[in-house]
Amino acid sequence: MSKQIAVRLPEDLVEFIDEAIAAGDAASRADLVYRALQHERRRIIAERDIEILSQTTKPETDDLAGLADYAARTPMNDLD
Repeated sequence: MSKQIAVRLPEDLVEFIDEAIAAGDAASRADLVYRALQHERRRIIAERDIEILSQTTKPETDDLAGLADYAARTPMNDLD
């Protein structure tokens, strides 16, 4: 089920969205906004997971400690 909402965006973001559609990078404004929000949700969940791992792991006994440390230092702005 989906719900329609109204969102106000600055002109430069609307131009960016329209350019992405014109370039074939998105099917519609709604499609691009949807994908951006999905991306943001995954980023937030990943950050939460990293925080949980970094608080609960003991580096000397946990094989995932190195992964948590690496992930905590890795920018996540490229997740798609």
